[in-house]
Amino acid sequence: MKSVAENIAEFKQQLPDHVTLVAVSKTKPVALIEDAYSSGQRDFGENKVQESTAKIPALPNDIRWHLIGHLQTNKVKYIANTVHLIHAVDSEKLLAEINKQAAKINKTINILLQIHIAKEETKFGLNEQELHELLNAYAKGHFQNVNISGLMGMATNTEDQELIRSEFRWLRKLFEAVKANDWNTLSMGMSGDWKIAVEEGSTMIRIGSALFGERH
Repeated sequence: MKSVAENIAEFKQQLPDHVTLVAVSKTKPVALIEDAYSSGQRDFGENKVQESTAKIPALPNDIRWHLIGHLQTNKVKYIANTVHLIHAVDSEKLLAEINKQAAKINKTINILLQIHIAKEETKFGLNEQELHELLNAYAKGHFQNVNISGLMGMATNTEDQELIRSEFRWLRKLFEAVKANDWNTLSMGMSGDWKIAVEEGSTMIRIGSALFGERH
């Protein structure tokens, strides 16, 4: 069985230079994250605030922490000071709370807007109209302590690769249509579909089980 460091090295060899690998460390112990860190990995993704706030103090402070899961407004204050990028902003209410907590600590927080692209209702995300409404509010200067860096989406959990490809392709087209000059991130692709995501224009992939092994 390959080590975490070997898996990371293998991934990085396959990835174009413009694609960032986020190692999804949710449910993983500190020791495994340290293994990944020692191999040069710096971007790590957590999806539960409580779990991440327990781990972060035990790990090097140059790690870039990505909050990749659905974020509740009442949890934002716990991660505002440590988060590098919040991936799944799916409402104006959440955006306003991130802005409020960032302002309290005189910080600008980078975020991605999550777009609903899957055929599954259980997944979160904005539709196209909601996206435009939120971008209009942002353009009016309501969120001075938030920096929108791009979009994020999760494809349908299916074996149908053409469906996955069409969802990623649609999101890339939307990204190109609405992006501001300083947008640099299109986060799409996980362990099962990252190759298609990269082919369709992803600049950031979120990989867990393919690096760390299956969750227990």
